Amino acid sequence: MLLSTVRITASSPTWVEGDDVPTVMIPTDYAFSAYPPLQVADLSLDMIEPEVAADPLNSPHPIPWNWVMATYVEFGQSSYTEPRYYRSPALVSPDGEYAAYSRIQMYMDQNLYGSRVTSVMFLENLRTGDLQTITATSPLAGNPFNDNEEAYQPGAISILIPVSWSEGGDRLLARQFEGLFSTSEASDYGVVWDRIHNRTSTVSPTRIQYTNAVLLGWSTLYPQQVLFRAGTLGDDHWPLWAVNYDNETTLASEDRPVVYGQTQAPVWTGPQAKW
Repeated sequence: MLLSTVRITASSPTWVEGDDVPTVMIPTDYAFSAYPPLQVADLSLDMIEPEVAADPLNSPHPIPWNWVMATYVEFGQSSYTEPRYYRSPALVSPDGEYAAYSRIQMYMDQNLYGSRVTSVMFLENLRTGDLQTITATSPLAGNPFNDNEEAYQPGAISILIPVSWSEGGDRLLARQFEGLFSTSEASDYGVVWDRIHNRTSTVSPTRIQYTNAVLLGWSTLYPQQVLFRAGTLGDDHWPLWAVNYDNETTLASEDRPVVYGQTQAPVWTGPQAKW
């Protein structure tokens, strides 16, 4: 469910709470994939103003929001009308077997509210080189196996990025950020890939009143659950909620988020001139 929350423009962060920064658990070294580098666009980030928010929801796992806004500004100064691309850093599993990373693409319009941002998250087997895609089932998620018209409407923002592996590396947690440009709609979903069963679940808080949900990480107390901070814009206190794979939501005041995995930024990370 996508609810009205923050205006998706170049506004300041809307929420921050220091004790929600996840504990980061980093594994030992690993051998990373040798995928060939891509051509990097000549994109100057000084085109955006310093007060542009690093993330619309001030998440501890930010999407490349500065790139989104800088790309829109650059579009207005260029005759190049093709989509722009961005590759996220890779998140490697604790056992070094898998790497997850995202390709984000932005389709520009003369008006920000007519632009659109979509993404694809890849899962690479570092031993065999095999690739597979991970998709969400949230309202604006583009799924190649499901014709979702909402995902392709002007103004839609749908960005899926890897956040954490489980401690044993058998599950991957990703953040699905969804919103609409020039509106007050934005929220997070959690996407969990089960490595053993090769199954993907999309989770979010349910049966509670909120306008924003911000994904934080795995539950420390119940490692099979995902933690969100969810509340109503303008309220001073946003409760912490634990959500299981059936979207059953419970108050988690004594819990803390935790994330696992090592982030690697290969030469192809960042803005891309072409895919």
